Amino acid sequence: MTQLAMDPYDRNCPTRRLLDRIGDRWTVLIVGALGEGPRRFGEISRRVDGVSQKMLTQTLRGLERDGLVRRTVYAEMPPRVEYALTPVGETLQEPLRALEDWAREHMGGVQDARETYDELAGSAA
Repeated sequence: MTQLAMDPYDRNCPTRRLLDRIGDRWTVLIVGALGEGPRRFGEISRRVDGVSQKMLTQTLRGLERDGLVRRTVYAEMPPRVEYALTPVGETLQEPLRALEDWAREHMGGVQDARETYDELAGSAA
């Protein structure tokens, strides 16, 4: 396959879809959960509080399609399925963890800004 020039600022660039995937809240949390090691669907669901079964399924399929997650089915009765990060998926851990850390560190300031904005917007109405 020919390597194309990638420019995410160009609306036709395929990197935009990838940025949509990795910038998604559920992706950030699922990659974080899988960074702790392979997990079964139910384990991921319990770790990522609030994700619906449908959204977890869709996100895992998308991550698998993009080569970031590997799904392994074990020939047992009943069948056991585990999800794990691929080597490429593992490279996402550090930047996504940085986003998590940033959110934790700055949430207080963001909340203050929201409250100030809402007060000013409410008084302007």
